[in-house]
Amino acid sequence: MFFTSSSCKQIDLKVKNMKKIITIIVLTSVIVGGGAFYGGMKYDQSKTAASRQARFQQLGGQQGAAFAGGARAGRMQRAGGGFVAGEILSKDDKSLTIKLQDGGSKIVLFTSSTPISKSSSGSLEDLSVGSSVSITGTSNQDGSVTAQSIQLRPTMPQPTK
Repeated sequence: MFFTSSSCKQIDLKVKNMKKIITIIVLTSVIVGGGAFYGGMKYDQSKTAASRQARFQQLGGQQGAAFAGGARAGRMQRAGGGFVAGEILSKDDKSLTIKLQDGGSKIVLFTSSTPISKSSSGSLEDLSVGSSVSITGTSNQDGSVTAQSIQLRPTMPQPTK
């Protein structure tokens, strides 16, 4: 079988068109994938600390997990969030001092109307030294946190070394 010059030109033109189509498909895929990734990142950033904490608790989050005084909680504090988790070191009628996972402490202010929860609804009497708590609120200029809610958490056994 012999190819004429016109049939070679047609084949060459088809190959060029195919290369253009493949290039367009690849570029479109990269643009759509990059846009989807960027949109997902922006969506995650739009979530508030309180909604993250609520989701975390719904999924059965336990002490020692990423939110419990870890790096993400530290970032939320610097960003103006008021998330605190740890053990109650001391308590009076208007404040708690919480021992953080990193060994530091945080003063948390509350009122008699601050919701306190556990498996069932809690009260100020349920807050005792040694209890494990998660607190959501607003950061104050002096470094303390004014609680919007306090959640009692079950004490988790410490891992053996």
